[in-house]
Amino acid sequence: MVSIRREGIILEPTDLEFENLAVINPTCIREGESVHMFYRAVREGNYSSVGYCRLDGPLNVAERAKEPIIAPEFDYEMHGIEDPRIALIDGVYYLFYMAYDGRNVWAAYATSSDMKDFKKKGVVTAGISYAEASRIFRQSDMPGRYLNFGIYDKCEGDTRDTVLLWGKDTFLFPEKINGKFALIHRVLPEIQVIYFDDFQDLTPEFWREHLGQLSDYIILNSRYWFESRCIGGGPTPIETKEGWLFIYHAVEDTKQGKVYRAGAALLDRDNPCRVIGRLDEPLFSPEEKWEKKGIVNNVVFPTGTAIFDERLYIYYGAADERIAVVSLDLKELLDELMSQSTDF
Repeated sequence: MVSIRREGIILEPTDLEFENLAVINPTCIREGESVHMFYRAVREGNYSSVGYCRLDGPLNVAERAKEPIIAPEFDYEMHGIEDPRIALIDGVYYLFYMAYDGRNVWAAYATSSDMKDFKKKGVVTAGISYAEASRIFRQSDMPGRYLNFGIYDKCEGDTRDTVLLWGKDTFLFPEKINGKFALIHRVLPEIQVIYFDDFQDLTPEFWREHLGQLSDYIILNSRYWFESRCIGGGPTPIETKEGWLFIYHAVEDTKQGKVYRAGAALLDRDNPCRVIGRLDEPLFSPEEKWEKKGIVNNVVFPTGTAIFDERLYIYYGAADERIAVVSLDLKELLDELMSQSTDF
């Protein structure tokens, strides 16, 4: 097992209106000795925007914005901008986020050259209903678990024709793979990737074709006891000489309710759908009182990372209320993943 060190809480809600309910699910990128953190800031009424802070080293908050760096403007994000993920590719910072309109969630993104001024580029997901997606899945012999998963978690009164295919946890690999953008996304209950040359390619027709071949693009499927409900993406993948280090979240259904944990896998650098190794136990789970009790109990939701002195720091949402950090020896984790290499 990998030795985990709890570094504790790093950010909590403030009295500022935009983040007076919760601060959670940050994305991070290191530059020099600083870590730039973009986090989901939640105000009363469960309306979200993106807050910003800068860390000196992995743990010390040196600067924190007093207003959102990205806030809702358009109908598709009127109820909130959630769970940002950032990647730097060819000099451009791509910040993906989940846009919530009060009923459905859309994947959208913004770009920047300096991480200060972000320009919104709009929605990239197609808005395909469960009814249409189910027809596509039946024609392509997708497993039955894909056909209706998540529909009953939606708004009361919705139907399969009005509920859109759930598509959270959408973000880019931090470099192109075989010359193409590689976009992690999730059609419940598992994690997939879609490849494209240009963002203009992501039309509804492109997505429909992708859904018809979705079984060829599953990166991880639910496999172990702590993944009994579903799994989803975590932080931006980390490139190592062994492969892509992929931290993800897993949800277990228990008699007491859902439990969110962190998992880890190692993916092939040229074909992330080939799993090199994967932990068969959680990387870490809710243990501290501030992980077990909060707005949503029993949640550790890993979304950001930074590496200092060969130590991996993982930033995560704790009980949907605050941001905390764990750290571990990077080589120890990679060795453990390689030791658990099997025929996936």
